[in-house]
Amino acid sequence: MDCNPNGMPLLPDGQPPILYALVIYLPEPLGSFLDHLRLELVPNCKPHAHVSVLPPRSLSVPPEAAIDEAQRVLAGFPPFEIELGSIQIFPVTNVIYISLKRGAEHLMQMHRKLNEGALAFDEPFAYHPHVTVGQEIEPQKVQIVFDTAREHWLDYRGPRVFRAERATFVQNQDGRKWMDLAECSLQAVPVG
Repeated sequence: MDCNPNGMPLLPDGQPPILYALVIYLPEPLGSFLDHLRLELVPNCKPHAHVSVLPPRSLSVPPEAAIDEAQRVLAGFPPFEIELGSIQIFPVTNVIYISLKRGAEHLMQMHRKLNEGALAFDEPFAYHPHVTVGQEIEPQKVQIVFDTAREHWLDYRGPRVFRAERATFVQNQDGRKWMDLAECSLQAVPVG
Protein backbone atom coordinates (compact mmCIF):
# COMPACT_ATOMS: atom_id res chain seq x y z
CA MET A 1 0.00 0.00 0.00
CA ASP A 2 1.36 3.43 -0.90
CA CYS A 3 1.79 6.05 1.81
CA ASN A 4 1.93 9.83 1.89
CA PRO A 5 5.06 11.55 3.33
CA ASN A 6 3.61 11.31 6.87
CA GLY A 7 3.38 7.52 6.68
CA MET A 8 -0.40 7.41 6.22
CA PRO A 9 -1.71 4.89 3.67
CA LEU A 10 -3.30 6.12 0.44
CA LEU A 11 -6.49 4.66 -1.00
CA PRO A 12 -6.22 2.35 -4.05
CA ASP A 13 -7.04 5.30 -6.35
CA GLY A 14 -4.04 7.22 -4.91
CA GLN A 15 -6.23 9.64 -2.96
CA PRO A 16 -5.69 10.22 0.75
CA PRO A 17 -8.30 8.66 3.05
CA ILE A 18 -10.59 10.78 5.22
CA LEU A 19 -8.55 11.28 8.38
CA TYR A 20 -9.40 12.55 11.84
CA ALA A 21 -7.26 13.90 14.66
CA LEU A 22 -7.63 15.45 18.10
CA VAL A 23 -5.56 18.59 18.66
CA ILE A 24 -4.96 21.32 21.21
CA TYR A 25 -4.61 24.66 19.46
CA LEU A 26 -2.01 27.12 20.72
CA PRO A 27 -3.38 30.47 21.96
CA GLU A 28 -2.36 33.95 20.83
CA PRO A 29 0.20 35.40 20.41
CA LEU A 30 2.10 32.10 20.38
CA GLY A 31 -0.16 30.48 17.78
CA SER A 32 0.17 33.32 15.27
CA PHE A 33 3.93 33.49 15.73
CA LEU A 34 4.28 29.77 14.98
CA ASP A 35 1.85 29.94 12.04
CA HIS A 36 3.92 32.74 10.49
CA LEU A 37 7.14 30.85 11.17
CA ARG A 38 5.77 27.71 9.55
CA LEU A 39 4.66 29.68 6.47
CA GLU A 40 8.15 31.16 6.19
CA LEU A 41 9.75 27.72 6.48
CA VAL A 42 7.28 25.86 4.21
CA PRO A 43 5.46 28.50 2.12
CA ASN A 44 2.63 26.36 0.70
CA CYS A 45 1.41 24.83 3.96
CA LYS A 46 -1.84 25.75 5.75
CA PRO A 47 -0.75 26.14 9.38
CA HIS A 48 -2.80 26.23 12.57
CA ALA A 49 -0.33 25.73 15.44
CA HIS A 50 -1.30 22.81 17.67
CA VAL A 51 -0.20 19.84 19.72
CA SER A 52 -1.78 16.58 18.56
CA VAL A 53 -3.39 14.45 21.24
CA LEU A 54 -4.37 11.85 18.63
CA PRO A 55 -2.34 12.03 15.40
CA PRO A 56 -4.21 11.61 12.08
CA ARG A 57 -6.13 8.36 11.75
CA SER A 58 -8.90 6.59 9.93
CA LEU A 59 -11.98 5.68 11.96
CA SER A 60 -13.80 2.36 12.10
CA VAL A 61 -16.93 4.09 13.48
CA PRO A 62 -18.94 7.14 12.37
CA PRO A 63 -17.28 10.45 13.35
CA GLU A 64 -20.13 11.21 15.78
CA ALA A 65 -19.33 8.06 17.80
CA ALA A 66 -15.63 8.96 17.88
CA ILE A 67 -16.43 12.52 18.99
CA ASP A 68 -18.69 11.21 21.77
CA GLU A 69 -15.88 8.91 22.94
CA ALA A 70 -13.30 11.73 22.88
CA GLN A 71 -15.62 14.06 24.82
CA ARG A 72 -16.33 11.36 27.43
CA VAL A 73 -12.66 10.47 27.94
CA LEU A 74 -11.37 14.06 28.01
CA ALA A 75 -14.03 15.11 30.54
CA GLY A 76 -12.10 12.91 33.00
CA PHE A 77 -8.88 14.91 32.61
CA PRO A 78 -8.16 18.23 34.35
CA PRO A 79 -6.77 21.25 32.47
CA PHE A 80 -2.96 21.48 32.61
CA GLU A 81 -0.08 23.64 31.43
CA ILE A 82 2.07 22.98 28.40
CA GLU A 83 5.49 24.62 28.07
CA LEU A 84 7.32 24.58 24.75
CA GLY A 85 11.00 23.67 24.65
CA SER A 86 13.56 23.66 21.85
CA ILE A 87 13.59 23.16 18.09
CA GLN A 88 14.41 19.55 17.12
CA ILE A 89 14.20 17.17 14.14
CA PHE A 90 12.57 13.74 13.93
CA PRO A 91 15.32 11.66 12.28
CA VAL A 92 13.24 9.35 10.05
CA THR A 93 10.82 11.94 8.64
CA ASN A 94 12.93 15.14 8.90
CA VAL A 95 9.95 16.87 10.52
CA ILE A 96 11.14 19.97 12.38
CA TYR A 97 9.31 20.50 15.64
CA ILE A 98 9.29 22.19 19.04
CA SER A 99 9.68 19.80 21.96
CA LEU A 100 7.67 20.09 25.17
CA LYS A 101 9.36 21.01 28.45
CA ARG A 102 6.18 20.49 30.44
CA GLY A 103 2.87 18.77 29.79
CA ALA A 104 4.10 15.81 27.72
CA GLU A 105 3.28 13.32 30.49
CA HIS A 106 -0.36 14.54 30.60
CA LEU A 107 -0.63 14.30 26.82
CA MET A 108 0.78 10.78 26.85
CA GLN A 109 -1.78 9.71 29.47
CA MET A 110 -4.57 11.24 27.39
CA HIS A 111 -3.27 9.56 24.24
CA ARG A 112 -3.15 6.14 25.96
CA LYS A 113 -6.75 6.48 27.19
CA LEU A 114 -8.03 7.77 23.84
CA ASN A 115 -6.18 5.40 21.50
CA GLU A 116 -8.55 2.51 22.17
CA GLY A 117 -12.17 1.66 21.43
CA ALA A 118 -13.77 3.96 18.86
CA LEU A 119 -10.55 5.96 18.42
CA ALA A 120 -8.04 3.08 18.28
CA PHE A 121 -5.51 3.20 15.46
CA ASP A 122 -2.23 1.43 14.71
CA GLU A 123 -0.10 4.56 14.35
CA PRO A 124 2.91 4.48 12.00
CA PHE A 125 5.14 6.23 14.60
CA ALA A 126 5.31 6.14 18.40
CA TYR A 127 3.35 9.01 19.97
CA HIS A 128 5.67 11.91 20.79
CA PRO A 129 3.89 15.16 21.80
CA HIS A 130 5.31 18.18 19.95
CA VAL A 131 4.46 21.23 17.82
CA THR A 132 5.37 20.80 14.15
CA VAL A 133 6.99 23.84 12.50
CA GLY A 134 8.15 22.26 9.24
CA GLN A 135 7.58 19.06 7.29
CA GLU A 136 7.77 17.68 3.77
CA ILE A 137 11.04 19.61 3.31
CA GLU A 138 13.44 18.70 0.53
CA PRO A 139 16.29 16.69 2.16
CA GLN A 140 19.01 19.10 1.03
CA LYS A 141 17.13 22.00 2.71
CA VAL A 142 16.39 20.40 6.09
CA GLN A 143 19.47 21.83 7.89
CA ILE A 144 18.86 25.34 6.53
CA VAL A 145 15.19 25.23 7.55
CA PHE A 146 16.16 23.84 10.96
CA ASP A 147 18.71 26.63 11.53
CA THR A 148 16.17 29.29 10.49
CA ALA A 149 13.49 27.83 12.78
CA ARG A 150 15.90 27.68 15.71
CA GLU A 151 17.04 31.28 15.15
CA HIS A 152 13.46 32.63 15.04
CA TRP A 153 12.42 30.56 18.06
CA LEU A 154 15.39 31.84 20.09
CA ASP A 155 14.41 35.42 19.15
CA TYR A 156 10.76 34.96 20.19
CA ARG A 157 10.02 36.93 23.39
CA GLY A 158 6.36 36.02 23.91
CA PRO A 159 4.87 33.34 26.17
CA ARG A 160 5.97 29.74 25.72
CA VAL A 161 3.54 28.36 28.31
CA PHE A 162 -0.21 27.93 27.84
CA ARG A 163 -3.07 26.20 29.60
CA ALA A 164 -4.66 23.22 27.84
CA GLU A 165 -8.39 23.36 28.65
CA ARG A 166 -9.94 21.83 25.52
CA ALA A 167 -9.08 19.79 22.48
CA THR A 168 -10.64 19.99 19.03
CA PHE A 169 -11.70 17.00 16.95
CA VAL A 170 -10.73 17.73 13.32
CA GLN A 171 -11.23 16.14 9.90
CA ASN A 172 -9.03 16.17 6.80
CA GLN A 173 -10.32 15.16 3.38
CA ASP A 174 -7.81 16.51 0.90
CA GLY A 175 -4.47 15.82 2.56
CA ARG A 176 -3.82 19.47 3.53
CA LYS A 177 -6.87 21.31 4.91
CA TRP A 178 -8.32 20.44 8.31
CA MET A 179 -11.84 21.31 9.43
CA ASP A 180 -12.90 21.63 13.09
CA LEU A 181 -15.76 19.26 13.94
CA ALA A 182 -16.19 19.50 17.73
CA GLU A 183 -14.59 20.75 20.94
CA CYS A 184 -13.86 18.46 23.86
CA SER A 185 -13.37 20.07 27.29
CA LEU A 186 -10.99 18.91 29.99
CA GLN A 187 -13.29 19.10 33.00
CA ALA A 188 -11.95 17.08 35.92
CA VAL A 189 -10.89 18.96 39.04
CA PRO A 190 -7.12 18.62 39.65
CA VAL A 191 -6.19 16.59 42.73
CA GLY A 192 -3.99 18.35 45.22
